[in-house]
Amino acid sequence: MIEFKTHINGFINYCRYHKKLSDKTISAYCIDLIQFQCFTLELSKQSLWNYIEHLNKSYKPKTVKRKLATLKAFTHYLLIRDIIDCNPFDKIETSIKEPVILPKTIPLDTIGEILCFAYTQIEKSNTDYKKNSAIRNAAVLELLFATGARVAEICNLHSQDVDFIGKSVKLYGKGSKERIIPIENNSVLTILSDYYFIYEEKISDCGYFFVNKYGKRLTEQSVRCMINSYCKACGISLHITPHMFRHSFATLLLEQDVDIRYIQQIYTHVTSAKQKEIIKTKHPRNNLNIS
Repeated sequence: MIEFKTHINGFINYCRYHKKLSDKTISAYCIDLIQFQCFTLELSKQSLWNYIEHLNKSYKPKTVKRKLATLKAFTHYLLIRDIIDCNPFDKIETSIKEPVILPKTIPLDTIGEILCFAYTQIEKSNTDYKKNSAIRNAAVLELLFATGARVAEICNLHSQDVDFIGKSVKLYGKGSKERIIPIENNSVLTILSDYYFIYEEKISDCGYFFVNKYGKRLTEQSVRCMINSYCKACGISLHITPHMFRHSFATLLLEQDVDIRYIQQIYTHVTSAKQKEIIKTKHPRNNLNIS
């Protein structure tokens, strides 16, 4: 048995300066350890059994797994510092089964409805400001669906990442790994070109491809708010997030009988002639007659 209260600060410093963990991760560790400390003042096998039982009654499986991962990291720290002689997690079953939740997708006709509304907003605009904003919004939506990218990848695009001549977009995913996605739909290329022509000066000053009204980088939250606003205006009851465009992109390609291996290549970092052919001939955007 060990009273571990005095060792929490040492563990946090170890995570911050030795492991170089992010502030977000360290903050989560602090919360989890304080909660455990409030439950018990000792780190023993019996206290862990009791705490796991408490977590299973109080939290969802995903949260339980995270909190136990924090405690395991903490006990590992205590072991390597010779503060404890044995791991209290030994012979404790901690595997937590999470329910399998299939990613939510957007029906193709609903995507078409959203894109139609986006282009209608351009036509209905009675000021240059409204028209320019509507063109940017349409470009964002088209690119989300055209590439299957994460919203953060779209918002972090730089001007040099969009190649109008080569008809492609360079995306930087997790771990700053880059991948190049071909853009073969003329409507998508046209709205991107229209947007760039209008915002070229602001893009040059900002450095990012998508900018807001202040000339700053367009944020992920702004994209979410725009999608929510458009869906509400269209009377769409389905709660749609930017990430659902990503899942829909993959699902609709599968429905077009595209081999899952090629879809995985699009999602990862492999560029090939076959990938370009699939985007050109099989992309579900080709089935939407919008603009």
